[in-house]
Amino acid sequence: MPSGKDSMSQENKQEASPLLQKRMALARELCRDGERIDELQRNEYLIYQHPGRFCFGMDAVLLSGFVKIKPGADVLDLGTGTGILPILLEAKTPGKHFTGLEIQPESADMAARSVKVNGLEDKISIVVGDIKEAGKLFGGSSMDVVVSNPPYMTAEHGLQNPELPKAIARHEVLCTLTDVIREAAYVLKPQGNFYLVHRPFRLAEIIRTLSAYGLELKRMRLVYPYVDKEPNMVLMEACRGGKPRVTVEPPLIVFKEPGVYHEDITGIYGY
Repeated sequence: MPSGKDSMSQENKQEASPLLQKRMALARELCRDGERIDELQRNEYLIYQHPGRFCFGMDAVLLSGFVKIKPGADVLDLGTGTGILPILLEAKTPGKHFTGLEIQPESADMAARSVKVNGLEDKISIVVGDIKEAGKLFGGSSMDVVVSNPPYMTAEHGLQNPELPKAIARHEVLCTLTDVIREAAYVLKPQGNFYLVHRPFRLAEIIRTLSAYGLELKRMRLVYPYVDKEPNMVLMEACRGGKPRVTVEPPLIVFKEPGVYHEDITGIYGY
């Protein structure tokens, strides 16, 4: 990701459209200490991030490219962070409304300001709340699609970051995989779809838990950093009440060589 106060170079500033210039001016006005403003390369959208907390990575972007959303759908992102998934999904899909649920008020505030800067208040709502309470917050069978880029590591997996915001994003400090799947299943309408990005080493556990809550795995794609390396991410689609049939999509390779993205990745990023 770009570094600095904002991601617009002097050259980009000269070439920026009037709309992007207007958004950047508002973004600087609403920016807070320690934050940066990044361009998302989609619809001239901007997003706030704070390097001292947690910045979104490739996993969120790849998930946004894997998700399929029909016109008129209501979409919920469990653990939205700074709002990257709702903003990208609004840009890429014909969904009707997108809601981001985030337990950390500071991250939710950044997400809400990013929504405002991009003029998306009518399309995206940011809610401060606990994933474990999603069913109570939104009600049963209320969403057509649920997405999540949850913490990958349990308490036993490696060292937790001493900075709590980063630990919450990476380790199951405030919610578990079971919490995410249980609440997704509850808020989904029958035949609604749940999309998840996670680590392949937990794949068997994920499939068991999906099945336990009535979510049938329908589609899966493994992500490889290089063609000769092991996969380090898995993208998954499950359906509430779906029939047992899984499509395993071709591998997604991130890099051709160090510093050079594969064509599939550049398409997902939108460059």
